[in-house]
Amino acid sequence: MASLKEMRDQIKSVQSTQKITRAMQMVAAAKMRRATEAAQNARPYAQRMATVIANLAAGVSGDGAPKLLVGTGRQDRHLVVVTSSDRGLAGGFNSSIIRAARDRINALLAEGKDVKILTVGKKARDQLRRLFADRFVASFEAGVPGLASAQPVADKISELFEAGQVDVVTLAFSRYKSVVVQTPTLTQLIPAQVEGAAATIDLKGAAYEYEPDEEAILETLLPRN
Repeated sequence: MASLKEMRDQIKSVQSTQKITRAMQMVAAAKMRRATEAAQNARPYAQRMATVIANLAAGVSGDGAPKLLVGTGRQDRHLVVVTSSDRGLAGGFNSSIIRAARDRINALLAEGKDVKILTVGKKARDQLRRLFADRFVASFEAGVPGLASAQPVADKISELFEAGQVDVVTLAFSRYKSVVVQTPTLTQLIPAQVEGAAATIDLKGAAYEYEPDEEAILETLLPRN
């Protein structure tokens, strides 16, 4: 039987562990709050950008339309961009995204398509490389969300498209709804999908004249978007 001193030491050890656990919980809660605010604060900009692009695209057609909008005219070569976190212990966050991406890749392969894979985040890289190692073109760490970490990924996607190596680019990501609910989502980046992406702007009988023209504006907005 443990002595009184041993029992006191054990109680102190448990209390110290409780203090450490509470501190870790507070740090995690602060990080989660910052990530949630970042996701929610970015939405108005993204939604307004989608609205502007949708209205510009409505007035563009023919040979003058930007290639990012109309594509190459083929659907043979696909690039699937899969985003995840670098670390685990996130419930079904990573597994849900990777499962959706894996199903999409297998469906494309079954149709006879040429599929390439680009991953953002160590979890997506490690899991998908076991199944599709020969189809990887690049992988990036997720890092801290922001323009600095997103720009190299966007540059690589643009490079592959402009080099004629891919016709269609699809992004697999998790759409934030709440702390416990995040929906795995697949969205097509190239050719840009604008139909139904945003409500049209009510001009109240007026008409816009763009300077420069719609094609020139889209040439700038689509890569940025």
